[in-house]
Amino acid sequence: MSKSPAKQEYADPTTGPLFSPRFVIALLLVVVGIAWIVYYYVVVRVDPTVFPEQQAGGPKLFETMTNWKGANWNYIGAFVLLFLGLGLSAHPSTPLGRGRGVVVGMLGCFLIGLIWICTFYVVSDDPSAIPVINDLGQYNLLVGIAFMAVGFTFATRWE
Repeated sequence: MSKSPAKQEYADPTTGPLFSPRFVIALLLVVVGIAWIVYYYVVVRVDPTVFPEQQAGGPKLFETMTNWKGANWNYIGAFVLLFLGLGLSAHPSTPLGRGRGVVVGMLGCFLIGLIWICTFYVVSDDPSAIPVINDLGQYNLLVGIAFMAVGFTFATRWE
């Protein structure tokens, strides 16, 4: 008895559709997360080193989320979207979730996390030259560890 074509494409873990709905959603989440970080840093964020002090630009939502209850919710929301998208892409129905894509996703996330943490430690005395890292402070460790945690979601798919 032969399998139907729809079931057969997922039977072999190295083949499958290039664009599945899950992959499109994961890609969209990653792109929106990165765009959010860039937009906040370039347009909305007030540079604390500039004198006289600037006014925050951009939509009021971004300004409100900047220091609500002591946390910068713009970075939190953006990184959550980024990591959620990367985590969704570890599913076998996406190109990164099967075959060689698993190794690429796993090693990529591990290396990005390691580089993020090492960069933070190297420039921790004066991080003002590196965008985003200069705003996060000790939360850079959390970002690096989160990249590594997403790498472990890819590692669970490695065969």
